[in-house]
Amino acid sequence: MAAIEPGRICIKKKGGDAGAEVTVVKVEGNFAIVKDKKGKEGRVSILHLEPTPRKA
Repeated sequence: MAAIEPGRICIKKKGGDAGAEVTVVKVEGNFAIVKDKKGKEGRVSILHLEPTPRKA
């Protein structure tokens, strides 16, 4: 089982919005499409995400 998978809630570790909770929508190789609480989607390196034990 992969740590970064669709539906997983993660914390962003890098960037201007570091510390923000995001939900993984899709995984594409070394990148993940994530959605924040406002509904905005973005592409993030999986190295910049810290998975939590929770799923959406």
